[in-house]
Amino acid sequence: MEAHERRALIEQRVLSDGEAEFKALALEFDVSEMTIRRDLELLEERGSVRRVTGGVIAAHGTAVEPGFNSRALMGAREKINIAAAAVAHLNHGETVVLDSGSTALAVARAIVGKGLGLTVVTPSILVALELHDEPNTTILVTGGRVRPGELSLVGAESIEAFRRYNCDVYVMGVSGVDGKRGLSDYSNEEGAVKRAAIEACDRVIVVADASKLGRVHLTNVAGPGEVDLLVTDGAVDHPALAGLRAAGVQIEAVPAL
Repeated sequence: MEAHERRALIEQRVLSDGEAEFKALALEFDVSEMTIRRDLELLEERGSVRRVTGGVIAAHGTAVEPGFNSRALMGAREKINIAAAAVAHLNHGETVVLDSGSTALAVARAIVGKGLGLTVVTPSILVALELHDEPNTTILVTGGRVRPGELSLVGAESIEAFRRYNCDVYVMGVSGVDGKRGLSDYSNEEGAVKRAAIEACDRVIVVADASKLGRVHLTNVAGPGEVDLLVTDGAVDHPALAGLRAAGVQIEAVPAL
């Protein structure tokens, strides 16, 4: 593993869990504690983490979103499996809202070559680029202000776009899935776009890898009862899933390949 990849994964882990120990990180990444300390020095200079005795903590709690590249590297194989399972629930000719974010991008890649003839509405420039050459596929980009790094579209124009459309299904990525709090995200702006997309769709499929389960972040996106299906690689008996099941959400646990 390259050093920049290791640092991206470490950053994601600390921001997701809130803290980590030097020894645990050294064991996990099979490097020396000195190497981990150097990695964390660089991450501290970026402002995302803060070193403490014996380890490191997230610098700003639940409001700080890891970079897109960090999230894309974290659980990349799992996201591919989740994406393939989610695409199996899409029907030929449907109008699909495909979210922004690394897991939604994996879903876009899983659509390629399937011949589904979809109309895709998306607030993600990356998703639009991924699917723009797919035969018999219509891409509608919401418009709005571009979030640097994410290349997602946010703001009033993006929200208003969803008020103009009637869509079949929303494939949504989120940063937190909790049985009581429901779905949450780091960004107020992203959360507002997600809520508008939910209102525009007949059913909602959430794609979330195991690292998102049990997490609660700054912005509420939806309650458990607003979701139809959750596709995850998390354990079927994960505590965060009990509240979703009680609200009638179908849970599809994707086995590791």
